[in-house]
Amino acid sequence: MDEQPHLRFNPLKEEWVVVSPHRTKRPWKGQVEKPQETVIPRRDLNNPLVPSAVRASGAKNPEYSGVYVFNNDFPALLDGGEAGKGCDDGVGGDKGCDDNDGGLFQSASAQGACRVMCFHPWSDMILPLMETKDVVKVVEEWINQFVELSKKYRWVQIFENRGEIMGCSNPHPHCQIWASSFLPNEPLAKDKAQKAYLKKHGTPLLVKYLNLELTKKERIVVENDHWLAVVPYWAVWPYETLLLPKRHVLRLPDLTRKEQESLAVIMKLLVTKYDNLFQCSFPYSMGWHGAPTGSDDTDCSHWQLHAQYYPPLLRSATIKKFMVGYEMLASPQRDLTAEQAASKLRELPEVHYKLSKDEQQ
Repeated sequence: MDEQPHLRFNPLKEEWVVVSPHRTKRPWKGQVEKPQETVIPRRDLNNPLVPSAVRASGAKNPEYSGVYVFNNDFPALLDGGEAGKGCDDGVGGDKGCDDNDGGLFQSASAQGACRVMCFHPWSDMILPLMETKDVVKVVEEWINQFVELSKKYRWVQIFENRGEIMGCSNPHPHCQIWASSFLPNEPLAKDKAQKAYLKKHGTPLLVKYLNLELTKKERIVVENDHWLAVVPYWAVWPYETLLLPKRHVLRLPDLTRKEQESLAVIMKLLVTKYDNLFQCSFPYSMGWHGAPTGSDDTDCSHWQLHAQYYPPLLRSATIKKFMVGYEMLASPQRDLTAEQAASKLRELPEVHYKLSKDEQQ
């Protein structure tokens, strides 16, 4: 099956993925991205994320030396704002509204908060080269932010866009945190799928999946005592990975101190593997999904905390996978199997290529 087109089922989203491994043999004459490696000034006061920089809002960053969080100057969601009256749309809108339009013009209120979190004061620093203790501080602040925001909001989305081709406009190690009064589409789909799976099988979906991957050992990229990173069987992006704790954990604040420290270690190792694949600062979007925190989310035993990495690069540092045409109009599709991708990542060195070059000089 490795070389033949076939379908794979994604149980988290209850959708099928088309796998076409033979397509990697076709010649590429499409768009080629510019090389990712550029010289980034360590401290450019025109960069709104560096210490002491004045942002577009007029606010000035403190001379921070570690992790720094501030409210997004251009937030997508506002605290206390109202988007409109909503019918029974499943996202917390007002119910029982006039249905004369057949439910075709629904809206619902949407409140939230958007924050930016800087990992490090240096713009030229990248997570795999940070000291482990500094990455632990990133994990700790993720937990602090989650605890604070989840008191008011049903969903807290922590995510990182790395690289220009993933829309990152400021070259500086950072992520974003968007909290919302509603459950967004992706976690809503996962909530329904995991709940249905637990009811049918009596075991949380991702806990079962984790144990199967540990047994099969076909798609594992890296692991340690507390965490496992795999290219999921149903992956869509070429080198997509799923990062899972090895025990049943609902949310980031549920992690033990040892699990937080191990998480820092495995994130550094995973991103090192990514960077070593094409010897570039590997672009991706990553984010955390765990149990929601609303008043209606009292029993979330069907959930398992996990992070997903979605990197677009396919053949080299300059050729990416495009989600267009068939993917937008029909079904997700990928050009190499999850097993092939995992094998390539797994076999890469665990020392970052930049450190290897430094040692050679």
